Amino acid sequence: MLALLYDVHGNLPALDAVLEDTAKAGAERFLLGGDYAVFGAWPTETVTRLRELDAEWIRGNVDRWCADSSDAPEPVQNAIDRCRELLGPQLVGELADLPEETVVAGFRFCHASPLNDLESFGTELEEHEDARLLDGASEARVVFGHTHVQFSRLGPGGVELVNPGSIGMPLDGDHRAAYALVSDDGDLDLRRVEYDWRASVDAVRERLGEAGEIGARRIEQARFDV
Repeated sequence: MLALLYDVHGNLPALDAVLEDTAKAGAERFLLGGDYAVFGAWPTETVTRLRELDAEWIRGNVDRWCADSSDAPEPVQNAIDRCRELLGPQLVGELADLPEETVVAGFRFCHASPLNDLESFGTELEEHEDARLLDGASEARVVFGHTHVQFSRLGPGGVELVNPGSIGMPLDGDHRAAYALVSDDGDLDLRRVEYDWRASVDAVRERLGEAGEIGARRIEQARFDV
């Protein structure tokens, strides 16, 4: 059983709740889909926890931004700067050096899309846009995150597009941590797990101050546009 963990964003209580669920489900291996530390109250602790797993890692856009935030939006620069301070240069460099994507058991795993780490798929079929984002990927299943919205649907040519959702900062109106399991036969199970998200919001504000306000509000509202 393979667990797909995406967009943890330094939210250690959400991660711990998910890992408890994966243990009950019998997951033994993990695919980590990027965006591990920025915006949360526990960036270093989260990465340390993830390193205890038998996992394959790929890089997300905010992992890249910790090393070079030149293309990051201005409103999130303070949060990135604060996370960079907490992680330290060695860990920042290690996360930035992770691969952009990987293929496991014939399925492609990326952060946003095979095209890049910022442009991602929507919940509804858009044939031409989907084809552009697939960037020639030929696998039967493409797994990605980035938008923090959990879904699975078919794309061009019958490719299965899967977003496991976000563990640390869901943005689909549901506060529960989101992830997915894949059985040895390839069956997909999209899952949600309760955790004390209010305590995580309070911790972000307490530990990160003004730099954490965007992250705190997104966790609090479970929406992007806050």
